[in-house]
Amino acid sequence: MTSGVLTQASEPESPAAAPVRAVPDIVRRRLAPPPRGGLNFWLVAALITGIGLLVRMVNLAHPKDVIFDEVYYANEAWDLLQRGVEWNPEDNTPQYVVHPPLGKWMIGIGEQIFGYNSFGWRISAVTVGTISILLIIIAAYRLFRSPILAGVAGLLMSLDGMHFVLSRVALLDIFLMFWIVVAFFFLVLDREQRRARLLKLLEDGFDPQKPGARVKLGFRWYRLLSAVSLGLACGVKWSAVYYVLIFAVAMVLFDMSARRSAGFKHWVADGIWGDGAGWFLATFAVAGLVYINCWWGWFLSDNGYFRHWYAETNGLPHDRLIDPLVNLWHYHVEAYNFHTTLDKPHQYQSWPWQWLLLGRPVAFYWDQSGSCGAASCASEILLLGTPLLWWSFLPALVALGWLGFARRDGRAWLIMAGALTGILPWFNEMPEHRTMFYFYALPAEPFLVLAVVYVLGAIIGPPRHLKPASDHRLIGSIIAGAYVLLVASCFAYFYPIYSGMDITYTEWFSRMWLGSRWV
Repeated sequence: MTSGVLTQASEPESPAAAPVRAVPDIVRRRLAPPPRGGLNFWLVAALITGIGLLVRMVNLAHPKDVIFDEVYYANEAWDLLQRGVEWNPEDNTPQYVVHPPLGKWMIGIGEQIFGYNSFGWRISAVTVGTISILLIIIAAYRLFRSPILAGVAGLLMSLDGMHFVLSRVALLDIFLMFWIVVAFFFLVLDREQRRARLLKLLEDGFDPQKPGARVKLGFRWYRLLSAVSLGLACGVKWSAVYYVLIFAVAMVLFDMSARRSAGFKHWVADGIWGDGAGWFLATFAVAGLVYINCWWGWFLSDNGYFRHWYAETNGLPHDRLIDPLVNLWHYHVEAYNFHTTLDKPHQYQSWPWQWLLLGRPVAFYWDQSGSCGAASCASEILLLGTPLLWWSFLPALVALGWLGFARRDGRAWLIMAGALTGILPWFNEMPEHRTMFYFYALPAEPFLVLAVVYVLGAIIGPPRHLKPASDHRLIGSIIAGAYVLLVASCFAYFYPIYSGMDITYTEWFSRMWLGSRWV
């Protein structure tokens, strides 16, 4: 594929006669892609990803039995492998479930390879959790153009308690977050590719101020892959639909911003009507098509729940041609009604305003029968974000907003949108008193980490080659390094209650920093 095709409303000039324009440095800096990651970057990425994988693999099979909602998803994943649909063994009938099947299919891959055991139903979560760390490292490098900041982003994700715990259990949320991160990764690559292609056209003599000037920049494969990933995210949980909207809007804004940086006179209209509006609609269409295909096991079955609802309700001998989609729609209506009326109180439920404050973590596992060398022992797996990291998210978001305005930096707003999309929509559910849990915030966590890294980058300051050497960068580096060290120490301190280690009751209680809210 060529880097770009140039057309003008007037008669095109021959290549020999095309003027060679000098691109201003400020335009070049805005449009140029970051340098390719060298050996040092990939060594850092491999080291940090390896650390994340190692700590997640240690004693993965403990506890041996299902914990918390593994009782649903580990079993349903096994059902999908055996029958293609979820199944109720008590009365040998199809099981009614209210989440799409893709996350359970992904859990089932581990069960297929390693068997129906605790290691088998958790290994897929470890896999996607580790890959998400690597993708955030690469995306952070493309955004911040700094191997150090990219490494910090990956390290903070590796050492986050919430990400750690959900990477070691067979729940759906880690798979939801994974596909959102994949979509974000391709979105960042799309942004970078389009800006680089515009720069190449400018270097080749294209004049964006010339009346009737238009650009064709080739097919947007990265954007297509982002839309596919969003459809897969919806195939895990419906809450991903908010990211479909936000990322589709971001695509249009990227086109507008790139044209503005390149010097287009009508950059708003060109960004919208060039191909921005078309891709906005295409994102929903592609995501929807991919989502429907996530139900392939249900479509191919003859005994899925509501699989023949219309024919059975109307006394028909068999389905009409369109009935599979009609039946799936009815399934979704019933599932939506369930979600919107789910208000049964739960010991570990929490409200969205509590999530960034760690107001109510979730206990996945509790046991006092282990051996710890003391009269009273405790073993717990507590879904709790690393406190020093999570308590820095709110000030980081405030600083990110200020820096975004001050610098007019689209990267800051992209990160902000990703973080808020994972939390704000849940406030709409509060008036209905819907039962919600802290782990609903997991899709926001990678963007919250990027917000912290963005602010750390501002504290450190620009690279030395962009600014005369001064003590500011040294002091900023010390502050950022101290922060990362404190977060790592905090994670190590809470590790026993993230991993279910046997410790004394006194040691366990000393980690209940907010008292009864964490017990």
